[in-house]
Amino acid sequence: MQRHRRRILATIATIATVGALVGAAQLVAPVHATQTPPEVTTTILAKSLFDQMHVNAYTDRWKAKLKTRGQSDVYVVDNKFPPGSTTGWHTHPGPSLILVVTGTVTNYQGDDPSCASHVYTAGAGFVDPGSGEVHMLRNETGAPAETIAVQLLPKDALRRIPAEPPSNCPA
Repeated sequence: MQRHRRRILATIATIATVGALVGAAQLVAPVHATQTPPEVTTTILAKSLFDQMHVNAYTDRWKAKLKTRGQSDVYVVDNKFPPGSTTGWHTHPGPSLILVVTGTVTNYQGDDPSCASHVYTAGAGFVDPGSGEVHMLRNETGAPAETIAVQLLPKDALRRIPAEPPSNCPA
């Protein structure tokens, strides 16, 4: 009789444990579905102070001009984008040259009335003019992505300035 009673109690305990686990899984599952996307990881690889610049470089088919007034901070920044991550809407006080190292990133410009997406894959690059022009980068793929940005900013300025999402663009 004692052995039979222990078996019944063990069976009840097992059923209760399984029931508790199933119930907990049902409570946890919706939380995973509504989690915020993973964050972009930003690492500053280098920062240097430059005096005023005045550069004219050219060949027969190519020309570049760069002129600053006062000192500038130049950053080299590595951004790693897990799948589904975003930089959020922001601007910079100066221009950035963005190189896509791996994967694919999508750029949205806040001043574009249609907020069209611009997709860039590994090996491509683009310019973010900064100076108040709001933008957002997003990894809309299932694979990681990485960019390297070279930023030219006024000395001691904030490197990144968060911004509200434009009303014509996705959050």
